[in-house]
Amino acid sequence: MDPHTPPPLGEHLRSPRLRSAMLVQQEVLDAARRFLRGAGFVELLPPLVGPVTDPGGRGAKALDVDYYGQPYKLMTSAILYKQASLRGFPRLFYIAPNVRVEPPETAGTGRHLVEFHQIDVEMAGGTRQDAQEVAAGLLTHVVDHVWTAVPHLLRELGREELDFAELRQGKFDALTHAEAVARLTGHGHPQSPDAEIDWAGEKLLSLEADRPFFVNDYPKGSRGFYDREDPGNPGVLRNFDLIAHGGYGELVSGSERENRYAAIVTRMRESGENPAKYAWYLELAREGIEPSAGFGMGLQRLVRFLTGLDALWQVSAYPKLPGVIAP
Repeated sequence: MDPHTPPPLGEHLRSPRLRSAMLVQQEVLDAARRFLRGAGFVELLPPLVGPVTDPGGRGAKALDVDYYGQPYKLMTSAILYKQASLRGFPRLFYIAPNVRVEPPETAGTGRHLVEFHQIDVEMAGGTRQDAQEVAAGLLTHVVDHVWTAVPHLLRELGREELDFAELRQGKFDALTHAEAVARLTGHGHPQSPDAEIDWAGEKLLSLEADRPFFVNDYPKGSRGFYDREDPGNPGVLRNFDLIAHGGYGELVSGSERENRYAAIVTRMRESGENPAKYAWYLELAREGIEPSAGFGMGLQRLVRFLTGLDALWQVSAYPKLPGVIAP
């Protein structure tokens, strides 16, 4: 079977491999909720549509919705709503469905779906280090739980506990975006210093690692307007990705958030966004949005990492690949 092409939906849903992946996913969600609630986070249900959504997805577009005559968007990410919620819920999380119309050429990467879910976390007063500690703790807890609860499923899928030994001991590495660019350049990979690490470069770094690692300090302009610029290092953002080892790539993306009204408007304009579209969000920013940090952890990417399967469609019950019409 072609690992890039799902079979007809009925056949896919009857697959023993999918059943194993969904049983793993069930344990992932249970462990994630227990960990986050134990750390004082409250689960909210995220919005599905809104007047605007996250503009930061690389190459992806939002789907338009006619909402009683008003042009709304399906959520590509509920980041703006997380910030808006902080006054009432200073530590919150979503299990958030996202819809991103990815370029059709991403269908064969094995790591893109049009519909997917994120474990979305936000904390008022948090720093990047706080967000990274929660992300690392969450990943460690989930992986340890799954290997304890359903190790037979992972072994049947060809995974070995030894591959997760460093992670389960809480060992994570870190490098800056500039260091990642230099490392890739040394490997002969042409990575732009002004852009996000491209998928081929990310996979290269991931394959040579034996434990997850953070990439910090992406350049301004490579991410959304809500990522906070480092006041001590202009042009650099206080953000990060968490990359899984073994070639599985990015699991988490997060940052400290920009919360100052004037800075948000400036960053919007710098990134080509029209502030008028964000009226509800900017009104909250005028009133005062809490400073915060947070992240999104891709649920399907996490399940794929645990199961070792070839592509995200194999860990989605109802997969929709970019550019492919599917039920």
